[in-house]
Amino acid sequence: MGRIKSALEIALERTGSVKSDKGSINQFEAKQQGKKLANTFLGGELKSLEDEIKRAPKDEQLSLKQGIFDVLISQITLPVVEEDRKRIESACKGLLAVIGDSRFSGVLKQFTQLLTQYLDETAQYEEAIKRQYAPKLRQKEEELSRRIGRQVQLDPFQDPEFTAFYNQNMNQLKANYQTAVDQVREEAEKLFSRK
Repeated sequence: MGRIKSALEIALERTGSVKSDKGSINQFEAKQQGKKLANTFLGGELKSLEDEIKRAPKDEQLSLKQGIFDVLISQITLPVVEEDRKRIESACKGLLAVIGDSRFSGVLKQFTQLLTQYLDETAQYEEAIKRQYAPKLRQKEEELSRRIGRQVQLDPFQDPEFTAFYNQNMNQLKANYQTAVDQVREEAEKLFSRK
């Protein structure tokens, strides 16, 4: 009668030919370290990514850069508030350090100007939308005041009709600028892949 093998013995036989690849593990860890460095850089706790990259072993620098790049490229978006613009500009500086191509510097300069223009235009659009909707909002306030018997003042964002009108117009503005964001991301990926 044959010997019955335990599950552990079977597993060990099947994995016996599998050897851990020390190089792959080091590359994975370097990439994870790059992600941590990028987040530290975005948080303002790290001044120079170049110095950190130079300190890494030569055979791990590409993986380290890939980790940094993955985090920073995800930050290239349209800002919602002014503080976002500062974070995006930091990401741009970090990308420039990782990519190291002077052509990308010009792209980023135009992009940061575009971010300021976008925030300004967003504020102007918001005011214009509110002005355009104001007569309708006053009419709703008066009607509601008559029904309740006291003065009512509505916040435009509490009105579903205004919110739909606002989102439609703002989404149109965002779509116009999103093309530029996509172009910057594509250019960054193209230049980084050449490294």
